[in-house]
Amino acid sequence: MDELVFYAPAVSEKNQYYRFITCGFIHADYMHLIFNMYAFYMFGETVEMIFSGVFGQAGKTIYLVMYLTALIACLLPYYFKDVHNTASASLGASGAVSAVVFAYILFDPLRGIGIIFIPNVYISGFIMGILYLVVSYFLDKRGGSRINHSAHIWGALYGMVFFLLLTELFSSYPLMTNFVNAIKNLDPGDIITHS
Repeated sequence: MDELVFYAPAVSEKNQYYRFITCGFIHADYMHLIFNMYAFYMFGETVEMIFSGVFGQAGKTIYLVMYLTALIACLLPYYFKDVHNTASASLGASGAVSAVVFAYILFDPLRGIGIIFIPNVYISGFIMGILYLVVSYFLDKRGGSRINHSAHIWGALYGMVFFLLLTELFSSYPLMTNFVNAIKNLDPGDIITHS
């Protein structure tokens, strides 16, 4: 754990840059691992298929690159804020998983996303994404927990920017146009649905 966790002074003073990646493969406890892997399971395969559809044969590689670079990108703000803080550390895949979930939301913003503890209730991905970012922002500002909410925010934003930028550069798929049109056509009745 000590050798793999993201610890800013180990990076800045000992050049242990590998920690940006390795911290995403360890978790604080089983519940931390289960929540991350449940979200990854729910969205990962679908996003991989979306990337394959948008980018063709390179889709799976691009998907893997997004996941791994999201591990780095989600920690950069945390790193620059706590570069000399010997009391801070971060671990877990939450930032990269957030990138995957928000790439999904960008692709299909009106698709309902379920809430794990409320069965048969779905909130449109666009609204769920906004709620997630707002709650993460306030929890990050409040502090006092061992959770790196900043990684959730930056991972989510990175996932959207990565997908949008690569789509613009390497695909003819109208990702941004489809997203904007979907939001314009959002029916209030589609915000929360029941099944």
